[in-house]
Amino acid sequence: MTGELSRVRTLLLDADGCLFASEEPAFAASTTVTNRLLERLGSRRRFTPDELRRAAIGRNFRATATDLAAEAGVALDGELEDWVVAEREAVVAHLAAVLRPDPQVLEPLELLAGRCELTVVSSSALSRLDACFRVTGLAELLPPEVRFSAEDSLATPTSKPDPAVYVHAGARLGVTGDEALAVEDAASGVRSAVGAGFRVVGNLLFVAPEEREGRDAALRDAGAMAVVASWWELAALLGG
Repeated sequence: MTGELSRVRTLLLDADGCLFASEEPAFAASTTVTNRLLERLGSRRRFTPDELRRAAIGRNFRATATDLAAEAGVALDGELEDWVVAEREAVVAHLAAVLRPDPQVLEPLELLAGRCELTVVSSSALSRLDACFRVTGLAELLPPEVRFSAEDSLATPTSKPDPAVYVHAGARLGVTGDEALAVEDAASGVRSAVGAGFRVVGNLLFVAPEEREGRDAALRDAGAMAVVASWWELAALLGG
């Protein structure tokens, strides 16, 4: 496997659930806004944080809200942006309060930074990424100029599994094919990267133990060439 990755010079890193354990706290904050949206849509459906996480992992709130409105047969029109902003503000505030630096991420990434260019390719908004990187100590390793957001970096906002954000990142970085490797924790992210022509390694570091077997299978089914349990394992895979 190491030989297959010998030409990799750029790592395209997913953020939420991959660089920090943000999925559960983010969905805890998002659920309140999502359930208010469902009330506005006239839907009796309501989510718990875990139900919303399982339904929407790897996608941004814009995509989730659009789908919920379509299911309810209601056109949000100009309201959508207001809901996106409200959810973003709630999630960013909560993540900034609960996330902390994690040596099992920082130390191997510092090692990998000596071998590859580190970049971020995420469905999340840049404001959310900025808050998360500041409180987790990743801001210096992953500065704003190497962050690509499906919400903010594209002419038309989208979300994984649409490959647009990976296509955009690849074009801006000038990398294609075997020169870059994506790292993802969700099947939607794997499909996004594969759709843009990149190879992908899945990372289970922040996946709950009881979900790892199923997530491993889902990542491989989506096109991941390998799945690791930690950033240290990825560094070893790359010969770091």
